[in-house]
Amino acid sequence: MKYEPTFHVVLHQPEIPQNTGNIGRTCVATAAKLWLVQPLGFSMEERMVRRAGLDYWPHLDWELVENWEDALCRLPDRQPWFFSKKAVQNYTDVKFKQGDIFVFGCETQGLPDAMIEANAERCLRIPIREQVRSLNLANAVAVTLFEGLRQINTA
Repeated sequence: MKYEPTFHVVLHQPEIPQNTGNIGRTCVATAAKLWLVQPLGFSMEERMVRRAGLDYWPHLDWELVENWEDALCRLPDRQPWFFSKKAVQNYTDVKFKQGDIFVFGCETQGLPDAMIEANAERCLRIPIREQVRSLNLANAVAVTLFEGLRQINTA
Protein backbone atom coordinates (compact mmCIF):
# COMPACT_ATOMS: atom_id res chain seq x y z
CA MET A 1 0.00 0.00 0.00
CA LYS A 2 1.53 3.32 -1.11
CA TYR A 3 1.09 6.37 1.08
CA GLU A 4 2.44 9.86 1.44
CA PRO A 5 4.97 9.82 4.28
CA THR A 6 4.17 11.88 7.32
CA PHE A 7 7.86 12.82 7.48
CA HIS A 8 11.21 11.85 5.98
CA VAL A 9 13.89 10.65 8.42
CA VAL A 10 17.44 10.87 7.08
CA LEU A 11 20.19 9.03 8.92
CA HIS A 12 23.53 10.44 7.81
CA GLN A 13 26.08 7.61 7.95
CA PRO A 14 24.55 5.59 10.81
CA GLU A 15 26.89 3.21 12.60
CA ILE A 16 24.83 0.97 14.86
CA PRO A 17 22.52 -1.58 13.23
CA GLN A 18 20.21 -1.92 16.24
CA ASN A 19 19.49 1.82 16.17
CA THR A 20 18.68 1.69 12.47
CA GLY A 21 16.39 -1.29 13.01
CA ASN A 22 14.58 0.45 15.84
CA ILE A 23 14.27 3.64 13.81
CA GLY A 24 12.86 1.60 10.93
CA ARG A 25 10.21 0.19 13.26
CA THR A 26 9.33 3.69 14.50
CA CYS A 27 9.08 4.90 10.90
CA VAL A 28 6.60 2.12 10.14
CA ALA A 29 4.59 3.05 13.26
CA THR A 30 4.47 6.74 12.25
CA ALA A 31 4.18 6.34 8.44
CA ALA A 32 7.54 8.08 7.95
CA LYS A 33 10.01 7.27 5.17
CA LEU A 34 13.57 6.33 6.15
CA TRP A 35 16.59 7.45 4.14
CA LEU A 36 20.04 5.96 4.84
CA VAL A 37 23.03 7.97 3.64
CA GLN A 38 26.17 5.91 3.00
CA PRO A 39 28.63 4.90 4.12
CA LEU A 40 26.87 2.82 6.73
CA GLY A 41 28.76 1.35 9.67
CA PHE A 42 27.13 -2.04 9.00
CA SER A 43 25.59 -4.15 6.27
CA MET A 44 21.83 -3.95 5.75
CA GLU A 45 21.93 -7.73 5.74
CA GLU A 46 23.14 -7.88 9.33
CA ARG A 47 21.00 -9.89 11.70
CA MET A 48 20.97 -6.98 14.18
CA VAL A 49 19.11 -4.70 11.74
CA ARG A 50 16.52 -7.32 10.95
CA ARG A 51 16.15 -8.35 14.59
CA ALA A 52 15.64 -4.79 15.82
CA GLY A 53 13.09 -4.14 13.06
CA LEU A 54 11.49 -7.55 13.60
CA ASP A 55 8.81 -8.34 11.09
CA TYR A 56 8.11 -4.66 10.43
CA TRP A 57 10.96 -4.19 7.95
CA PRO A 58 8.92 -5.38 4.91
CA HIS A 59 6.42 -2.59 5.68
CA LEU A 60 9.10 0.11 5.82
CA ASP A 61 9.36 2.68 3.03
CA TRP A 62 13.12 3.25 2.82
CA GLU A 63 15.93 4.18 0.45
CA LEU A 64 19.67 3.81 0.56
CA VAL A 65 21.57 6.69 -1.07
CA GLU A 66 25.25 7.06 -1.97
CA ASN A 67 25.92 10.36 -0.21
CA TRP A 68 24.33 13.56 1.08
CA GLU A 69 24.24 15.17 -2.38
CA ASP A 70 22.36 12.14 -3.75
CA ALA A 71 19.91 12.39 -0.86
CA LEU A 72 19.27 16.07 -1.57
CA CYS A 73 18.52 15.27 -5.22
CA ARG A 74 16.04 12.54 -4.31
CA LEU A 75 14.30 13.99 -1.27
CA PRO A 76 11.17 16.13 -1.71
CA ASP A 77 11.78 19.77 -2.55
CA ARG A 78 11.76 21.03 1.03
CA GLN A 79 14.31 22.52 3.35
CA PRO A 80 15.43 19.88 5.86
CA TRP A 81 15.60 20.29 9.61
CA PHE A 82 19.00 19.26 11.04
CA PHE A 83 19.23 17.83 14.56
CA SER A 84 22.33 18.48 16.65
CA LYS A 85 23.29 18.99 20.27
CA LYS A 86 25.25 22.00 18.95
CA ALA A 87 22.07 23.75 17.79
CA VAL A 88 20.61 26.64 19.75
CA GLN A 89 16.94 26.46 18.71
CA ASN A 90 14.69 23.99 20.53
CA TYR A 91 12.86 21.48 18.31
CA THR A 92 9.51 22.39 19.92
CA ASP A 93 9.93 26.06 18.97
CA VAL A 94 9.29 25.45 15.26
CA LYS A 95 6.19 24.39 13.37
CA PHE A 96 6.59 21.09 11.52
CA LYS A 97 4.53 20.33 8.43
CA GLN A 98 3.60 16.98 6.93
CA GLY A 99 6.38 15.80 4.64
CA ASP A 100 9.14 17.67 6.49
CA ILE A 101 12.64 16.21 6.41
CA PHE A 102 14.49 15.42 9.66
CA VAL A 103 18.24 14.84 9.34
CA PHE A 104 20.21 13.07 12.08
CA GLY A 105 23.94 12.35 12.26
CA CYS A 106 25.78 9.19 13.16
CA GLU A 107 25.85 7.94 16.72
CA THR A 108 29.46 8.83 17.58
CA GLN A 109 30.04 12.09 15.69
CA GLY A 110 26.63 13.58 14.97
CA LEU A 111 26.27 15.65 11.81
CA PRO A 112 29.40 17.05 10.15
CA ASP A 113 30.27 20.57 11.34
CA ALA A 114 30.15 21.87 7.76
CA MET A 115 26.56 20.66 7.40
CA ILE A 116 25.57 22.32 10.68
CA GLU A 117 27.30 25.59 9.81
CA ALA A 118 25.77 25.73 6.33
CA ASN A 119 22.28 25.18 7.79
CA ALA A 120 22.51 26.94 11.16
CA GLU A 121 19.04 28.53 10.86
CA ARG A 122 17.52 25.07 10.28
CA CYS A 123 19.37 23.32 13.14
CA LEU A 124 17.36 22.09 16.09
CA ARG A 125 18.18 20.54 19.42
CA ILE A 126 16.34 18.29 21.81
CA PRO A 127 17.11 19.73 25.24
CA ILE A 128 18.82 17.41 27.68
CA ARG A 129 20.69 17.90 30.93
CA GLU A 130 24.38 18.72 30.70
CA GLN A 131 25.28 15.50 32.54
CA VAL A 132 24.23 13.55 29.43
CA ARG A 133 26.43 13.71 26.33
CA SER A 134 23.61 12.89 23.92
CA LEU A 135 20.41 10.94 23.45
CA ASN A 136 20.43 7.55 21.79
CA LEU A 137 19.80 8.08 18.06
CA ALA A 138 16.69 5.90 18.00
CA ASN A 139 15.27 7.84 20.96
CA ALA A 140 16.03 11.21 19.33
CA VAL A 141 14.25 10.15 16.14
CA ALA A 142 11.25 8.84 18.08
CA VAL A 143 10.94 12.03 20.15
CA THR A 144 11.07 14.11 16.97
CA LEU A 145 8.60 12.00 14.98
CA PHE A 146 6.02 11.98 17.75
CA GLU A 147 6.36 15.73 18.27
CA GLY A 148 5.88 16.15 14.53
CA LEU A 149 2.77 13.95 14.63
CA ARG A 150 1.43 15.90 17.59
CA GLN A 151 1.85 19.14 15.66
CA ILE A 152 0.33 18.02 12.35
CA ASN A 153 -2.58 16.22 14.02
CA THR A 154 -3.58 19.34 15.90
CA ALA A 155 -3.12 21.76 12.99
